[in-house]
Formats: sequence, C-alpha cells, structure tokens
Amino acid sequence: MRIDVLTLFPEMVKVPLNESIIGKAIEKDLLDVEVTDFRDYTDDKQNHVDDYPYGGGAGMLLQAQPILSAYEDTVAKTADKYPKGKVILVDPAGKTFNQQVAQELAQEEHLTFICGHYEGYDERIRSIVTDEISLGDFVLTGGELPAMVMIDATARLLPEILGNKESAPSDSFSNGLLEYPQYTRPAEYQGLKVPEVLMNGNHKLIAEWREKESLRRTYQRRPDLLENIELTAQQRHLLADIKMEESEDN
Repeated sequence: MRIDVLTLFPEMVKVPLNESIIGKAIEKDLLDVEVTDFRDYTDDKQNHVDDYPYGGGAGMLLQAQPILSAYEDTVAKTADKYPKGKVILVDPAGKTFNQQVAQELAQEEHLTFICGHYEGYDERIRSIVTDEISLGDFVLTGGELPAMVMIDATARLLPEILGNKESAPSDSFSNGLLEYPQYTRPAEYQGLKVPEVLMNGNHKLIAEWREKESLRRTYQRRPDLLENIELTAQQRHLLADIKMEESEDN
C-alpha cells in the first residue's frame, strides 16, 4: 500500500510513523509512506498557503492551489505503480472513523490524507476528495494527529504487518465486539488469579470462555455496539446468561 500525507508539518507525521510496527513495515517495504509539505507548492512569493475568506468571517482558510498542486504532483510521481485511490480530507464534519472504516481503507492500494489547519479549507479542495473522515465530534488544531491514528489503524490490518496473523482478527471491534480479557504470567499476583479455564489446555472451553467474556465486556462497557450486530443463536444464549448473572450480582 502507498500512503501520501499532505501537510504543513511533515515532521509531526514522519517521526511517529517511523516508530514501532508501522516504522518496521516501512523499513521492510511492506508499506510505502510519503509525507509532503504542500507549502512547497504555493505560487505565492511569500510562501503563504492561507488567506481571508470571501464574504468575511473569522480565521484564515487554506488555499486550494498549494494542496491541489501537491496532490497532482504525487499522482504524477506514483501513476506508474499505484492508482489514484481514495483521497481523504481529515475534517471534523466528516463521517466518524471506526474499525469498519479502517477495514475498508485497508482494501485500497493508495490512500492520500489531506491535513488541514486554520479555520478550514477553500471549498474547491473538495474537488479531489473521495472521503471526508473525522475522529469524532471535537476539533483539534490540525489534521495530523487524526491522520496518524487512521494510518496506524488501517496499516496494521494489511497482510504481514503484524507479526501474528491472528492478532488483527481478535482485536476489539474486528467482529463488532470488544476484546475478551487476557492474562499472562504469573498465574497469581497479589491474590488475583488467572481464570482456571485458560490454563487447562482445552481449546474448545477456552474459545467458549473468550466469546462469552467478549460479549460480557461489550454488554457492560459498550451496549450500543450490540444494537448493530447480528448475534448468532449461541451468542444470544450467552448474552441471556450474562444478563441473568449481572442481575443476580446486583
């Protein structure tokens, strides 16, 4: 996968992406990431990339020309190897990013993220945009942090990025549910014990326990998620047991 990031603060993006699993993926050429400072593409002699909005109003808007020119250049440089792909405008007015969106983006060969600053964008920038995505109903000083979150969540779903191929499918939200509790050594610490079922070697019982505890955690912490999931008959039975257990405990 090729990922282009158009930003005014390239180092803010480069440094985190060069660390940890994503950094290793870039080193191994499993992921191709290019960060472009669109200020380098401005036609303004003073290197301005923003201006006052027509009709008045507070703040400054990013001009269309530097961003569109930067995008056209990245397309030209990558045309022989990658399709144009999705162009993502990081914007608080966009659809909310979640695991399903990450899975959809992971199917693409080429992603371009446009990171904004100031009051907003000249509307003409949207002429190249395929998707507008937000992290949620709040406003940040720029689009770099949301873009990095989206890149990390998307890239880790690609083949060979994670060391264990089973890691991504078992993550929270991958099947619509929160992940089950996990434990490592020692078996007991300060009176807190690992559930016996996880140490008995019976993989069928372990799988059943994990499914039930995944449902329990989702029911306790994010019951809203259950409204959008088509549960199996087994899961509905387990959820009924959980609700009964919860009512007895209370």
